[in-house]
Amino acid sequence: MARVKMFLSGLVLAAAMAGPQHAMAEPVQVRTDYKVSLVGFPVASANFITQVDGTSYRITGDLRSSAFSDLFSKVRGNANVSGKVTGDKLEASKFLVDYTSDKKKHRTEITFRNGDVHSTVNEPEPKDRGSDWVPLLEGDLRKVLDPLSGLVFPAGSAVCPRSLPIFDGEARATLHLTPKSIRPFSTRGFKGDAIVCSVRFEPNSGYRKNSSGIRYLRELKGAEVWFAKNDAVGLYAPVYAKVPTKIGKVIVAATKFGG
Repeated sequence: MARVKMFLSGLVLAAAMAGPQHAMAEPVQVRTDYKVSLVGFPVASANFITQVDGTSYRITGDLRSSAFSDLFSKVRGNANVSGKVTGDKLEASKFLVDYTSDKKKHRTEITFRNGDVHSTVNEPEPKDRGSDWVPLLEGDLRKVLDPLSGLVFPAGSAVCPRSLPIFDGEARATLHLTPKSIRPFSTRGFKGDAIVCSVRFEPNSGYRKNSSGIRYLRELKGAEVWFAKNDAVGLYAPVYAKVPTKIGKVIVAATKFGG
């Protein structure tokens, strides 16, 4: 289930990267807002600030479960990622997530060097993983992306097809994006076309083979992410995501994108 939460949270938080791109001559700051719903009921909201200064970027934000969702599981968290904008991706140097779920606190901090994982801290430390654990290999931590800015692309680079090597502090997985269609999308600050990509989850290492959550994600069909371009800053970012679950569809939608 932790990996399912990582996948869904990555889609939610990565959507916040609707900030400006390195072509801007002066530092720029942009706020973006998102809502998450399950079978039509609001379950979470996310608010983020993206700052870009030359080729450097920094994103800070928070995620909160709604009053409806709090009846089942109360979640509060914040995220912070910083790094540099390269030719076809955002390359993190430091990634940090703190969150509380049902009064249990969790913290993950990852530092990167040139796309490789340099160090990882998880609090609390993972428990005994069991005999079906697929261990991380040295090569699994090279040229990887963080789960937040890994889904944001500078203009001129391919949106999909694309395979994204993601490391969340424990698991290494690959998200495969495949072109599906072009759809109209509008929200506060944006009206235009969005690139629709289907998403396939491939676990690589750092997980339990017999995990029901991993099995569900591996077999998941029908997941989509829509990417829109902010013409003023030249950046593609998620504006909509649809993820089927066992109890209904999770929808992540931008309530503000640019503007």
